[in-house]
Amino acid sequence: MGIADDLMQGLGISDPVIRLGVTGLSRAGKTVFITSLVANLLDRGRMAALRAAADGSLKAAWLQPQPDDTVPRFDYERHLAAMTGPDPHWPEGTRHVSQLRLSLRIQPRGLIAGWRGQQVLHLDIVDYPGEWLLDLRLMEKDFDQWSQEVLARMERRPGAGDFRAALAATDPARFDETAAQALAAAYTRHLHLAREAGWSDCTPGRFLMPGELDGSPALTFTPLPPEMRATPLGREFARRFGAYKARVVKPFFRDHFARIDRQVVLMDVLGAIHAGPPAVEDMRRAMADILTAFRPGRAGWLAQLLGARRVGRILFAATKADHLHHIQHPRLTAITAAMLREARDRADFSGARTEAMSIASLRTTTEEMIREAGEDLPAVRGTLMDGRQAAFYPGDLPANPAELLVPASQGATRWLDGDYAIMDFAPAPGTLRPGDGPPHIRLDRAAEFLIGDRL
Repeated sequence: MGIADDLMQGLGISDPVIRLGVTGLSRAGKTVFITSLVANLLDRGRMAALRAAADGSLKAAWLQPQPDDTVPRFDYERHLAAMTGPDPHWPEGTRHVSQLRLSLRIQPRGLIAGWRGQQVLHLDIVDYPGEWLLDLRLMEKDFDQWSQEVLARMERRPGAGDFRAALAATDPARFDETAAQALAAAYTRHLHLAREAGWSDCTPGRFLMPGELDGSPALTFTPLPPEMRATPLGREFARRFGAYKARVVKPFFRDHFARIDRQVVLMDVLGAIHAGPPAVEDMRRAMADILTAFRPGRAGWLAQLLGARRVGRILFAATKADHLHHIQHPRLTAITAAMLREARDRADFSGARTEAMSIASLRTTTEEMIREAGEDLPAVRGTLMDGRQAAFYPGDLPANPAELLVPASQGATRWLDGDYAIMDFAPAPGTLRPGDGPPHIRLDRAAEFLIGDRL
């Protein structure tokens, strides 16, 4: 939707629009979240906590062509078929920006219900690759700052030794494109290994998912130590870092992030806990940095009229809650809220409403008690990725989030009082009843927080 459309909406000429951004780091479940949210808004049998669905004021929902002709459509039908078909499997993750428009017909409540007719609200859902999120924080850094930060945090990450060996073998006194490409390839391998090991802050994000930029000079640079920055190699890498920000990061922010009304930030908190204290601290810092790119708070009427939006509501959602028995969900929510305390306080201070929640966009497990060493343990049962059925007890999350966050912030390398396990569950086979969307945990509460005030 362009400035002209924003102006028409501000003047009340067109139907109102909520632009919902769905963001998060890799493996947080953005594609599954969007697919299940749309399916459950189309068939609202499982949306009891969405007030407009429960009281009947949400009369109908239907899909329409997305308003941005140059943005690919989110492939909702294919993703839903993957999740709920006869051979259910997880859909492919996000690889580019995509969009979907869901139109909602609403009957106003209260005193105006008798004389005001039904209204249409458009929900534009925009999906972003999580890898690109991390680039937004680069806008305020120069090449020297970025290099210093990356090299400082690299030491404990996989692939760091190979990259440093490649640096040592490079002559910085002259710029050679072949040598630059070899360095960039070594650095990219390090980023992939770090992400697979559970690290969140892996920049530049486009190195992990380059798309049409693969092999371009804009993606052929690396961080450099101080002694290499004032050389021909360093000067060219600094120039390319600046071009990356100007031609890749800035347009992405301008065209997509800066136009968001409501925001979902999805986090694989359980995966970070399983990876250990460094991964938890890395996720905490990464999410705090990412959220500085958003403009939380309420835009004034003139700014709204001109199309300058601010994020009014932000949901921080810890995904994969179905990997835990429900008695542990409050602890997962508390840990998520504590991890994001700095970012939440900043958003709250700016006038945005925020909420932390534990959800499962697609529930894959059932709950049961298992007996082990004479003790009853709250477990979940599901189908593993290899087709086997398994009952699983991941361990008790601490009631006090500080038991995780303090050692993580102090540089601990492992948990002293617990070992938190995870398993990868496949979507469960099943037949949806007419009028029901896919099974979930608290997706209706998430929808109520994000859009319930406008329904």
